[in-house]
Amino acid sequence: MKITLDIQDNRFDTFMDLIQTLDYVSINEEKSVPEWQQQEVSKRLELVDSGEMKTRSWDSAKKDLFKK
Repeated sequence: MKITLDIQDNRFDTFMDLIQTLDYVSINEEKSVPEWQQQEVSKRLELVDSGEMKTRSWDSAKKDLFKK
């Protein structure tokens, strides 16, 4: 049996701690990606594939992002 619960944000961690102690309960977190975000990713991948958008390594981007 599957159920969906709405838990107050400030009670979620406590609730999960309790639920995880029960050996007959399994937890599957499903996080859906909004349609607009899926479309944006597809658009950007097409731009990369066509050469209109350039990519770079994470190391290069990280250096720019975390400059001091």
